Amino acid sequence: MDPSIHAWVQVLPQTSTGNGKLSEIPFGAKDIMETRGLSTEYGSPIYKGRIGTVDAVIVRDLRLRGAILLGKTQCTAFAWFAPATPTRNPRDLEHTPGGSSSGSAAAVAAGMVPVALGTQTSGSVLRPASYCGVTGFKASYGLLPMEGVLPLAKSLDTLGFFTHTPADMLALWEAMGHPAGRAEDFALGAPEPMPELEPAMAAAFQNALSLLRSAGVSIRSIDIAGMLAKLSDAAKTVLFYEGARIHQQRFNEYGSRLADLTDLVQEGLQISVEGYDEARRYIAECKARVAEMYKATPVILVPAATGPAPLGLASTGDARMNAPWTALGTPAISIPLPVPSGLPLGLQLTADHGQDARVLRTAVRLQRMQRMLGSGPGRVPAKGRP
Repeated sequence: MDPSIHAWVQVLPQTSTGNGKLSEIPFGAKDIMETRGLSTEYGSPIYKGRIGTVDAVIVRDLRLRGAILLGKTQCTAFAWFAPATPTRNPRDLEHTPGGSSSGSAAAVAAGMVPVALGTQTSGSVLRPASYCGVTGFKASYGLLPMEGVLPLAKSLDTLGFFTHTPADMLALWEAMGHPAGRAEDFALGAPEPMPELEPAMAAAFQNALSLLRSAGVSIRSIDIAGMLAKLSDAAKTVLFYEGARIHQQRFNEYGSRLADLTDLVQEGLQISVEGYDEARRYIAECKARVAEMYKATPVILVPAATGPAPLGLASTGDARMNAPWTALGTPAISIPLPVPSGLPLGLQLTADHGQDARVLRTAVRLQRMQRMLGSGPGRVPAKGRP
């Protein structure tokens, strides 16, 4: 393991508990996931030295299918935005890997494991995947079990995975017993006007759309930028309201020792039931609206982040490109965009709730098209590594 990246809380391989399509495949588990006999510290110094007594259901499932739990990956305290972890981005050690699933994204990007588990409440899988140049997939809300995973906001919390490529992700999904779907051909959607982005992401996203159109892919413009901005605000209201009440007892016990989480609790407790209900109603309205869009464009393309990974470790980045889709409960995947130089950038694909196989298969198809056209991203080595 590369000590300069700091992707791990603990590395202590655990034997598999069964046999299956994942036999001998090592994986990492985010530190907010319970793991029997391994560190389970929730990313917080308050719980330093805490050892798990059971496996989270998702960890238990992978081990029963033959996978080997290699260890626990770093995450921000309680899977909140801050403070940042010591984990560095393998593509450039001076930049953040994103969060809160920092260690899982970095471990896959550095080639330490082929698979790692994460969670997403705003953008904690898709954004780190974009920053680190790997594939990150967030399943449909409620499809995968959250038992044994520390909650942050129960109507948003969703399991996710990191792999090197979308083909790897599809293979993992199938190996877990989920349907892999079938090949389909349909029009894709893309936002017009564009959401507010940094120049590098705006250029890379538009270039990707041009590339796909030149290959004969039908891409229809959809007017969703305004809705996504309002959805991001609504998702924040839900997150703060629910997160404050989940962590209120912990705040009463530890107070300022919770660091940045104290802001979540204090601000969230000020949100009224009426404000929370209004945000939930808006999200429900948008679910119906977007479901109609998916009938014409079954997969919608959006940037996976506002730009490349920020410099330094003080911030884990901006989740505005992911939070709306988390609130909608849709499956979403980030795959690397073709970039001639500089830090990685991700293309996010979304589909209607329950269409996980569709979004995975489309991601595989689009990445293959990029490579056939000679612009597909190869595996970017970690800075200073061969």
